[in-house]
Amino acid sequence: MPRIQGRRIMSQPPNHLPPVLVVRDLCKYFGGVKALDGIDLHVAPGELLGVIGPNGAGKTALINTITGFYRATSGCVELQGQEVSHLPMHQIGRLGIGRTFQNIRLFKRMTVLENVLVAFKQFSKSPFLSFFRNGTPKADITSAMNWLEQLQLADHANDLAGSLSYGDARRLEIARALAGNPQLLLLDEPAAGMNDAETEQLTQDIRKIRQHVSSILLIEHDMGVIRALSDRVVAMDYGKKIAEGTAREVLEHPEVLRAYLGGDEEDEVRT
Repeated sequence: MPRIQGRRIMSQPPNHLPPVLVVRDLCKYFGGVKALDGIDLHVAPGELLGVIGPNGAGKTALINTITGFYRATSGCVELQGQEVSHLPMHQIGRLGIGRTFQNIRLFKRMTVLENVLVAFKQFSKSPFLSFFRNGTPKADITSAMNWLEQLQLADHANDLAGSLSYGDARRLEIARALAGNPQLLLLDEPAAGMNDAETEQLTQDIRKIRQHVSSILLIEHDMGVIRALSDRVVAMDYGKKIAEGTAREVLEHPEVLRAYLGGDEEDEVRT
């Protein structure tokens, strides 16, 4: 079990296979603002790592830097043993990372199926070619439909993405991320804005898709989702890692309580 040792965290992957993702001393500065300040973490094969922290802690900056959307100021990101810190975003994606966004990013005037087809390699440079499905390999359409079925969206395949409910739009983003067959899936606050029923369905969906992806890094404010899904949790504040361990260990850690509650409260974080 991971042990919390002051501010420096010592942990080992839950199995002996090499980690899918390793982040070492990762820094991202915007002028004088340290969005990431020496982050170390790993995600093991088969693991769902939850990442929590108050607004402004650097969680989305972490995903953006891992995926190459931001160029790291310093430090190292390794995907399956290969350093990717210096690579452009599209190359990192092709090496096995899929992601969703905190703010939903869909092609609203394209159908649900076309949005998933965009994830396939032949459409990556010109997404709107997926409008013209006559030349699309049947295998790609079959694969895209499979992901829609997994996320209960097959009945909406020919609907415009802009007509979807909020919860279905979130699921479509996940389906599109999975269509690239990533080894590592990064979910950036997928439950944001969902009601209780939608959140429960999302939790079930994430449990289901774990069999189709090696590892998941989940950023989430809903602690019920974190408790239900995470094998291990990392807490961040002001761009630093402040705790790591099981959900219970982290949510009861004094530094995490101070980050969320602003004092020395001993109650468990219940956000």
